[in-house]
Amino acid sequence: MELAGKAVVVTGGTRGVGAGIARAFLGAGADVVVCARRPPDEPVELSGRTAEFRPLDLREPDAVRGFFAEVAADYGHLDTLVNNAGGTPYRLLDEGEAERHARVVELNLTAPLTASLAARPHLRAARGSVVMIGSVSGGRPSPGSAAYGAAKAGLESLARSMAVEWAPEVRVNTLVLGMVRTELSELHYGDAEGVARVGATVPLGRLAEPEEVGAAAVFLASAKAAYVSGASLLVHGGGERPAFLDAANVNQSEGNGR
Repeated sequence: MELAGKAVVVTGGTRGVGAGIARAFLGAGADVVVCARRPPDEPVELSGRTAEFRPLDLREPDAVRGFFAEVAADYGHLDTLVNNAGGTPYRLLDEGEAERHARVVELNLTAPLTASLAARPHLRAARGSVVMIGSVSGGRPSPGSAAYGAAKAGLESLARSMAVEWAPEVRVNTLVLGMVRTELSELHYGDAEGVARVGATVPLGRLAEPEEVGAAAVFLASAKAAYVSGASLLVHGGGERPAFLDAANVNQSEGNGR
């Protein structure tokens, strides 16, 4: 098991993508700690191995610093931080005051920075790594989640700068996610038919599974990625089919490729 004996923290690792990431690290042999404000409905486990849950509000800097100091002391080291916690409700910009949008930025950009800074001395001692969980929303227009997209764009930029400042002791990379099937998919895409229709817009024909995101995170944390830092790995099934292809009324097989 390639990460046996390694200690990993996954923020927001109690459900959805975060739980899939935590299970992937469990499968790779790591000792996994998941944190969130509330405990999971069911333990995050795989093949008889269970992630430890510790409560944490990432918006409380003192609590975050204490959390990472305790984890490193209890496990003897800290090898990987996965900054997964985040998200946003659907809200057009003019439907909320700036203060409400700022809270989205706080959760999706400031909180990962707070966690990374708190984890850094422990990761440095272990020559470990940080994995940021980004989004395709950071690289394209995101109507209804503009603050989220802006935060994710900032997160990717932050990771690239951290990779330079913290080298060579700590590697920092970003997973740029597309759409993922989770227990909350119906809230975003509708019923099973809606999820299938949305999945059909992806070149690979479906949404990602949380464990597939986890596999990519395990790779970035492993020795196989020892020379990978400051990188953004796209995990989006090929991206999105350009809308103009369906709008054009010419024979695309004879097009000029522009």
